[in-house]
Amino acid sequence: MTAQTAAPARAAGSSRRRGLLTVPAVAGLAYTASWLAGLAIAPSSTSVRSTGAAVVAGFAGHEGAAVTQVVLTEGIASLALAVVVICLGRAGLRAGANAAARLMIGAGAAAATVGLVQCVLGVYLTVSVVPADHASTAAAVSDAVNQLDRVKMFLLAVMAVAGTALARQTGLLPRWLRWTGVALAVAITASGIGYALLNNTFALAAWLSLPLLLAWVTGAGIVLGRAGR
Repeated sequence: MTAQTAAPARAAGSSRRRGLLTVPAVAGLAYTASWLAGLAIAPSSTSVRSTGAAVVAGFAGHEGAAVTQVVLTEGIASLALAVVVICLGRAGLRAGANAAARLMIGAGAAAATVGLVQCVLGVYLTVSVVPADHASTAAAVSDAVNQLDRVKMFLLAVMAVAGTALARQTGLLPRWLRWTGVALAVAITASGIGYALLNNTFALAAWLSLPLLLAWVTGAGIVLGRAGR
C-alpha cells in the first residue's frame, strides 16, 4: 500500500471508530450489552402463569442477582432504547418522514417508559416483597409486570413498523435492518398476544423477538452513528 492510499484508509478507519463513539452508536451498543449482561447474571422466564408462592421461591436467595438483572434489562436498556429511537426519529424528521418519525418516537419512548416502570416494580418485588415472603403481593406485582410487558410489546411492534416505514421513505437504514424491523414486528406482536391471553406458547415468541430487537436497536444506533446523524 502506498502512502497515498494508506492515508485515506487510515482516515476511513478513524472515521468508523469515531462513528462508534457517537451518542446513538453508544446507546445502541449499550442496549445489547445491558441485555446480554442481565441474562448472564440470572436466567429469565417467559411464563405468564406464575403463582405468588412460585415467584417468592424463585427469587429467594437470589435477590441481588435479580435486582441487577432488572436494572440492566429494564432500566439501562430502556434509557438506551429511548436515545436510539429519538436520534433515528430526529433524523427522519430532517429527511421529511414526519408521520413515521413521530409515530416511531412516540411508540419507542412510551415503550421505554413502560420498561422503567417495570424496573421500579422489579426492584420493589425483589428487595421488599420477596424477603418479607408476601406471596399475595408478589403475585400482584408479578402480574402487573406481565401486563406491562404486553403493553410494551405492542408499543415495540408499532415502533418497528413505523421505523421500517421511515427507513423505506428516507433510506436512513440499510435493507437488512428494514427486514429485521418487519420480522421484529411480527414476532413481538405474537409474543404480546401470548401475554394478553396468558398463553405460554405464544409468549415463547419473546425468545425470537429479543434477538431481533437487539439487532434492530443496536444496528440502527451504529448506522446513525457512522453516518454522523
